Amino acid sequence: MTEALFRADAYQTECSAIVTAINDRGGIVLDRSVFYPTGGGQPGDRGALSWENGTCEIAVAVKGDTPDEVVHVPIEGAIAPPVGTEVTAKIDWDLRLRHMKVHTALHLLSVVIPLPVTGGQIGPEKGRLDFDMPDAPEDKDAIEAALNTLIADDHRVSDEWITDAELEANPDMVKTMSVKPPTGQGHVRLVRIGGDPDAPVDLQPCGGTHVRSTALIGPVRLGKIEKKGKQNRRVSLHLVCRDLLAP
Repeated sequence: MTEALFRADAYQTECSAIVTAINDRGGIVLDRSVFYPTGGGQPGDRGALSWENGTCEIAVAVKGDTPDEVVHVPIEGAIAPPVGTEVTAKIDWDLRLRHMKVHTALHLLSVVIPLPVTGGQIGPEKGRLDFDMPDAPEDKDAIEAALNTLIADDHRVSDEWITDAELEANPDMVKTMSVKPPTGQGHVRLVRIGGDPDAPVDLQPCGGTHVRSTALIGPVRLGKIEKKGKQNRRVSLHLVCRDLLAP
């Protein structure tokens, strides 16, 4: 088991940890980590592990053999710290921040285009959502303007937990058609945008990392809207500002 510090605080960039295992593929497992593992359309973090006698650059973090295990994959040729070593795990903050901006912006895109989501992907400069949308929208500029208005309104972003039963009783919270939130552990994490408990801007299951408020995303622009099958349209968005935000 890896304690998922990134879930409690997406702005924590480093932590101390103990190496608990090296798997048969050379992946490093820690007892706790700030590294987000690839999942839910969001790429895993990269960074480094350092200890008294060395440093190991991490190419990416991925999910392990169990849902609560994070595996840190070293770059080719790197020497892993031995099991039992105390290390400092530090992420590439600039990359994480850009992923967080894009991820939160995509949640808002699902608000201004209130249609079922059939797929999605997050990158450091841009992201996209695929919608169950037989016809292209008539006014792409209006969608972009509405999205940037939501961003500029500086809505607070927070998380909360509900039970599996509560999610089952509120199926409309799930916007994705092809990927369902993981259940079976008794609880599901929700990401809330907007502080009004009765009328949030957005509230949906999500295990990823997000900025603390929407204004931190900065302005975005929409890319082309592509037809992907009879019922699907792919809508891409691009970050306009890449300024680094200190953690």
